[in-house]
Amino acid sequence: MQKYELTIILDGKATSAKKKATLVAIQKIVELLKGKVGTILDWGVKELAYKINKSTTGLFILLPLELPAESAKKLVEKIKTEDDIIRYLLVRI
Repeated sequence: MQKYELTIILDGKATSAKKKATLVAIQKIVELLKGKVGTILDWGVKELAYKINKSTTGLFILLPLELPAESAKKLVEKIKTEDDIIRYLLVRI
């Protein structure tokens, strides 16, 4: 199992229900890939350097993950299908 950090950015105007639904979806995906999600850190709403999908602010969330090495690519493919995530970054620690 490799350790990863997944940072996602949702639209700054996203409701708490959308945030919760997105986090539950990611947790389900990680569990299907036989991984684990650590303590989720909510960094809050921050100003973006440039507009992304007409948004000037973004809600930043950090998820520490443990995944099998071959599952990282599958996770990225699944994240791309999530409509509420405007940007993501998956980094191996």
